[in-house]
Amino acid sequence: MATNGKDIARLIAVCRDRHGIIAALAGGLADAGANIVSSNQHSTKAEDGRFFLRMELHLQDLAAHRTELERSLTQVAQRFDIDWQLLDATRPKRVALFVSRYEHCLLDLLWRWRRDQLAMDLTAVVSNHENLRGAVESYGVPFHHVPVDNHNKAKAEAAQLELLQGQVDLVVLARYMQILSPEFLTRVGAPVINIHHSFLPAFAGAQPYQRAFDRGVKLIGATAHYATAELDDGPIIEQDVMRVTHAHDPHKLEAIGADVERMVLARAVEWHLADRVLIDGNRTVIL
Repeated sequence: MATNGKDIARLIAVCRDRHGIIAALAGGLADAGANIVSSNQHSTKAEDGRFFLRMELHLQDLAAHRTELERSLTQVAQRFDIDWQLLDATRPKRVALFVSRYEHCLLDLLWRWRRDQLAMDLTAVVSNHENLRGAVESYGVPFHHVPVDNHNKAKAEAAQLELLQGQVDLVVLARYMQILSPEFLTRVGAPVINIHHSFLPAFAGAQPYQRAFDRGVKLIGATAHYATAELDDGPIIEQDVMRVTHAHDPHKLEAIGADVERMVLARAVEWHLADRVLIDGNRTVIL
Protein backbone atom coordinates (compact mmCIF):
# COMPACT_ATOMS: atom_id res chain seq x y z
CA MET A 1 0.00 0.00 0.00
CA ALA A 2 1.41 3.42 -0.94
CA THR A 3 1.24 5.81 2.00
CA ASN A 4 0.72 9.55 2.09
CA GLY A 5 3.37 11.08 4.36
CA LYS A 6 0.82 13.54 5.68
CA ASP A 7 -1.28 10.71 7.10
CA ILE A 8 1.30 9.10 9.41
CA ALA A 9 0.79 9.15 13.18
CA ARG A 10 2.72 7.71 16.12
CA LEU A 11 1.06 5.82 18.92
CA ILE A 12 2.93 5.85 22.24
CA ALA A 13 1.53 3.51 24.89
CA VAL A 14 2.65 2.64 28.44
CA CYS A 15 0.89 0.37 30.92
CA ARG A 16 1.19 -2.71 33.13
CA ASP A 17 1.96 -5.63 30.88
CA ARG A 18 -0.85 -8.12 30.34
CA HIS A 19 -1.65 -10.72 27.73
CA GLY A 20 -3.45 -9.44 24.64
CA ILE A 21 -2.44 -5.77 24.59
CA ILE A 22 -0.84 -5.80 21.15
CA ALA A 23 -3.65 -7.89 19.67
CA ALA A 24 -6.26 -5.52 21.09
CA LEU A 25 -4.45 -2.43 19.81
CA ALA A 26 -3.99 -3.97 16.36
CA GLY A 27 -7.69 -4.83 16.28
CA GLY A 28 -8.69 -1.34 17.34
CA LEU A 29 -6.51 0.20 14.65
CA ALA A 30 -7.90 -2.18 12.02
CA ASP A 31 -11.47 -1.31 13.05
CA ALA A 32 -10.63 2.36 12.43
CA GLY A 33 -9.09 1.59 9.05
CA ALA A 34 -5.48 2.25 10.10
CA ASN A 35 -2.50 0.24 8.88
CA ILE A 36 0.54 -0.42 11.11
CA VAL A 37 3.73 0.76 9.39
CA SER A 38 6.20 -0.11 12.15
CA SER A 39 5.98 -1.29 15.74
CA ASN A 40 8.46 -1.67 18.61
CA GLN A 41 7.68 -2.71 22.15
CA HIS A 42 9.41 -3.67 25.38
CA SER A 43 8.32 -5.24 28.64
CA THR A 44 10.44 -4.95 31.78
CA LYS A 45 9.55 -8.54 32.80
CA ALA A 46 8.37 -11.68 31.06
CA GLU A 47 5.15 -11.47 33.11
CA ASP A 48 3.48 -8.52 34.84
CA GLY A 49 6.15 -5.94 33.98
CA ARG A 50 5.80 -2.46 32.52
CA PHE A 51 4.86 -2.42 28.85
CA PHE A 52 6.15 0.24 26.43
CA LEU A 53 5.12 0.60 22.80
CA ARG A 54 5.94 2.95 19.93
CA MET A 55 4.00 2.36 16.75
CA GLU A 56 3.78 4.26 13.45
CA LEU A 57 0.52 3.92 11.58
CA HIS A 58 -1.07 5.17 8.39
CA LEU A 59 -4.67 6.21 7.97
CA GLN A 60 -5.88 7.76 4.73
CA ASP A 61 -7.24 11.26 5.40
CA LEU A 62 -6.04 11.04 8.99
CA ALA A 63 -7.27 14.51 9.97
CA ALA A 64 -10.81 13.69 8.87
CA HIS A 65 -10.84 10.32 10.64
CA ARG A 66 -8.78 11.16 13.74
CA THR A 67 -11.80 11.34 16.05
CA GLU A 68 -12.91 7.85 15.02
CA LEU A 69 -9.38 6.53 15.46
CA GLU A 70 -9.06 8.06 18.93
CA ARG A 71 -12.43 6.62 19.94
CA SER A 72 -11.27 3.15 18.94
CA LEU A 73 -7.98 3.56 20.83
CA THR A 74 -9.78 4.87 23.91
CA GLN A 75 -11.88 1.71 24.09
CA VAL A 76 -8.74 -0.45 24.09
CA ALA A 77 -6.97 1.86 26.55
CA GLN A 78 -9.84 1.60 29.03
CA ARG A 79 -9.68 -2.20 28.94
CA PHE A 80 -5.96 -2.32 29.72
CA ASP A 81 -5.51 0.96 31.63
CA ILE A 82 -3.10 2.28 28.99
CA ASP A 83 -1.52 5.72 29.19
CA TRP A 84 -1.34 6.66 25.50
CA GLN A 85 -0.67 9.48 23.07
CA LEU A 86 -1.43 9.77 19.37
CA LEU A 87 1.16 12.11 17.85
CA ASP A 88 1.37 13.72 14.42
CA ALA A 89 4.55 12.25 12.93
CA THR A 90 4.68 14.95 10.26
CA ARG A 91 4.74 17.99 12.58
CA PRO A 92 8.35 18.93 13.47
CA LYS A 93 8.93 19.72 17.12
CA ARG A 94 9.85 23.32 17.93
CA VAL A 95 13.36 23.38 19.42
CA ALA A 96 15.48 26.05 21.14
CA LEU A 97 19.23 25.55 21.60
CA PHE A 98 21.09 26.99 24.61
CA VAL A 99 24.85 27.50 24.35
CA SER A 100 27.71 29.33 26.05
CA ARG A 101 31.18 29.62 24.45
CA TYR A 102 31.86 26.05 23.26
CA GLU A 103 30.59 25.70 19.70
CA HIS A 104 31.05 22.05 18.71
CA CYS A 105 27.65 20.69 19.78
CA LEU A 106 25.76 23.75 18.56
CA LEU A 107 27.35 23.82 15.11
CA ASP A 108 26.90 20.07 14.69
CA LEU A 109 23.17 20.35 15.41
CA LEU A 110 22.83 23.34 13.08
CA TRP A 111 24.62 21.46 10.30
CA ARG A 112 22.46 18.37 10.72
CA TRP A 113 19.31 20.51 10.79
CA ARG A 114 20.28 22.32 7.58
CA ARG A 115 20.88 18.96 5.88
CA ASP A 116 17.43 17.72 7.02
CA GLN A 117 18.97 15.10 9.28
CA LEU A 118 17.06 16.46 12.29
CA ALA A 119 13.32 16.89 11.80
CA MET A 120 12.84 19.98 13.92
CA ASP A 121 11.63 23.57 13.68
CA LEU A 122 14.62 25.46 15.07
CA THR A 123 13.04 28.50 16.71
CA ALA A 124 15.99 30.15 18.49
CA VAL A 125 19.49 29.94 19.88
CA VAL A 126 19.88 31.46 23.35
CA SER A 127 23.33 32.24 24.73
CA ASN A 128 24.88 34.00 27.68
CA HIS A 129 27.70 35.17 25.37
CA GLU A 130 27.81 36.99 22.03
CA ASN A 131 30.68 35.08 20.41
CA LEU A 132 28.51 32.67 18.38
CA ARG A 133 25.99 35.19 17.04
CA GLY A 134 27.53 35.38 13.56
CA ALA A 135 27.73 31.61 13.17
CA VAL A 136 24.11 31.15 14.24
CA GLU A 137 22.69 33.97 12.13
CA SER A 138 24.50 32.60 9.06
CA TYR A 139 22.05 29.67 9.31
CA GLY A 140 19.11 32.07 9.41
CA VAL A 141 18.28 31.20 13.01
CA PRO A 142 17.34 33.92 15.54
CA PHE A 143 20.07 34.51 18.14
CA HIS A 144 19.21 35.88 21.59
CA HIS A 145 21.91 37.11 23.95
CA VAL A 146 20.83 36.86 27.59
CA PRO A 147 23.78 37.68 29.89
CA VAL A 148 24.00 35.69 33.11
CA ASP A 149 26.06 36.32 36.22
CA ASN A 150 25.83 35.44 39.90
CA HIS A 151 23.72 38.51 40.60
CA ASN A 152 21.12 38.29 37.84
CA LYS A 153 20.35 34.59 37.36
CA ALA A 154 16.68 34.97 38.26
CA LYS A 155 16.27 37.94 35.94
CA ALA A 156 18.08 36.14 33.12
CA GLU A 157 15.89 33.05 33.48
CA ALA A 158 12.78 35.24 33.44
CA ALA A 159 13.96 36.76 30.16
CA GLN A 160 14.67 33.29 28.73
CA LEU A 161 11.24 32.05 29.76
CA GLU A 162 9.61 35.06 28.13
CA LEU A 163 11.39 34.16 24.88
CA LEU A 164 10.39 30.51 25.04
CA GLN A 165 6.99 30.40 26.72
CA GLY A 166 4.57 28.52 24.52
CA GLN A 167 7.06 28.52 21.63
CA VAL A 168 9.06 25.33 22.15
CA ASP A 169 8.53 21.59 22.48
CA LEU A 170 12.15 20.88 23.44
CA VAL A 171 15.14 22.76 24.85
CA VAL A 172 18.64 21.43 24.11
CA LEU A 173 21.59 22.52 26.24
CA ALA A 174 24.35 22.35 23.63
CA ARG A 175 27.12 22.99 26.17
CA TYR A 176 25.28 25.71 28.09
CA MET A 177 27.54 26.28 31.06
CA GLN A 178 24.92 27.56 33.51
CA ILE A 179 22.81 25.58 35.97
CA LEU A 180 19.10 26.02 35.28
CA SER A 181 16.94 26.41 38.36
CA PRO A 182 14.17 23.93 39.25
CA GLU A 183 11.69 26.78 38.72
CA PHE A 184 12.93 27.29 35.15
CA LEU A 185 12.66 23.56 34.38
CA THR A 186 9.09 23.56 35.69
CA ARG A 187 7.93 26.72 33.95
CA VAL A 188 9.53 26.18 30.53
CA GLY A 189 6.84 23.61 29.75
CA ALA A 190 9.07 21.37 27.62
CA PRO A 191 11.69 18.65 28.17
CA VAL A 192 15.30 19.80 28.45
CA ILE A 193 18.18 17.66 27.15
CA ASN A 194 21.69 18.23 28.49
CA ILE A 195 25.11 16.93 27.39
CA HIS A 196 28.22 16.56 29.50
CA HIS A 197 31.39 14.53 29.73
CA SER A 198 31.01 11.11 31.34
CA PHE A 199 33.63 11.61 34.01
CA LEU A 200 30.87 12.75 36.36
CA PRO A 201 30.72 12.43 39.30
CA ALA A 202 34.53 12.26 39.00
CA PHE A 203 36.34 15.38 37.77
CA ALA A 204 33.34 17.65 38.29
CA GLY A 205 33.91 21.37 37.84
CA ALA A 206 36.69 23.20 36.02
CA GLN A 207 39.42 21.62 33.86
CA PRO A 208 38.07 18.04 33.88
CA TYR A 209 40.35 16.94 31.02
CA GLN A 210 43.49 18.20 32.74
CA ARG A 211 42.54 16.30 35.87
CA ALA A 212 41.60 13.24 33.82
CA PHE A 213 45.02 13.40 32.15
CA ASP A 214 46.69 13.66 35.54
CA ARG A 215 44.76 10.58 36.67
CA GLY A 216 45.68 8.64 33.53
CA VAL A 217 42.21 7.78 32.25
CA LYS A 218 41.87 5.29 29.40
CA LEU A 219 38.31 6.18 28.32
CA ILE A 220 36.71 9.46 27.23
CA GLY A 221 32.93 9.58 27.17
CA ALA A 222 29.80 11.69 27.05
CA THR A 223 26.28 11.45 28.46
CA ALA A 224 23.05 12.99 27.17
CA HIS A 225 20.20 13.08 29.66
CA TYR A 226 17.03 14.93 30.53
CA ALA A 227 17.63 17.81 32.92
CA THR A 228 15.83 17.62 36.26
CA ALA A 229 15.94 19.51 39.54
CA GLU A 230 18.68 17.11 40.68
CA LEU A 231 21.81 18.26 38.87
CA ASP A 232 23.03 15.75 36.24
CA ASP A 233 20.74 13.08 37.68
CA GLY A 234 17.97 12.96 35.06
CA PRO A 235 17.08 9.94 32.90
CA ILE A 236 19.96 9.03 30.59
CA ILE A 237 19.12 8.97 26.88
CA GLU A 238 22.46 8.06 25.31
CA GLN A 239 26.12 7.51 26.20
CA ASP A 240 29.28 6.62 24.31
CA VAL A 241 33.03 6.29 24.92
CA MET A 242 36.32 6.34 23.03
CA ARG A 243 39.58 4.81 24.16
CA VAL A 244 42.58 7.06 24.83
CA THR A 245 46.19 6.41 25.76
CA HIS A 246 49.05 7.90 27.71
CA ALA A 247 50.15 9.67 24.51
CA HIS A 248 47.10 11.97 24.49
CA ASP A 249 47.72 15.30 26.21
CA PRO A 250 44.86 17.27 27.84
CA HIS A 251 44.13 19.22 24.62
CA LYS A 252 43.80 16.01 22.62
CA LEU A 253 41.63 14.47 25.32
CA GLU A 254 39.33 17.49 25.14
CA ALA A 255 39.17 17.27 21.34
CA ILE A 256 38.24 13.58 21.51
CA GLY A 257 35.69 14.40 24.19
CA ALA A 258 34.14 17.09 21.97
CA ASP A 259 33.67 14.55 19.17
CA VAL A 260 31.93 12.12 21.50
CA GLU A 261 29.75 14.87 22.97
CA ARG A 262 28.43 16.07 19.62
CA MET A 263 27.67 12.52 18.41
CA VAL A 264 25.91 11.54 21.64
CA LEU A 265 23.87 14.74 21.75
CA ALA A 266 22.86 14.44 18.09
CA ARG A 267 21.60 10.89 18.65
CA ALA A 268 19.68 11.87 21.78
CA VAL A 269 18.02 14.80 20.02
CA GLU A 270 17.18 12.70 16.95
CA TRP A 271 15.59 9.98 19.09
CA HIS A 272 13.56 12.50 21.09
CA LEU A 273 12.31 14.21 17.93
CA ALA A 274 11.15 10.83 16.63
CA ASP A 275 9.32 10.05 19.92
CA ARG A 276 11.59 7.07 20.50
CA VAL A 277 12.45 7.94 24.13
CA LEU A 278 9.99 6.69 26.73
CA ILE A 279 10.50 7.38 30.44
CA ASP A 280 10.55 4.54 32.97
CA GLY A 281 11.11 6.19 36.35
CA ASN A 282 14.68 7.51 36.24
CA ARG A 283 15.51 5.30 33.25
CA THR A 284 14.64 5.51 29.57
CA VAL A 285 13.40 2.96 27.06
CA ILE A 286 14.54 3.71 23.50
CA LEU A 287 12.17 2.18 20.92
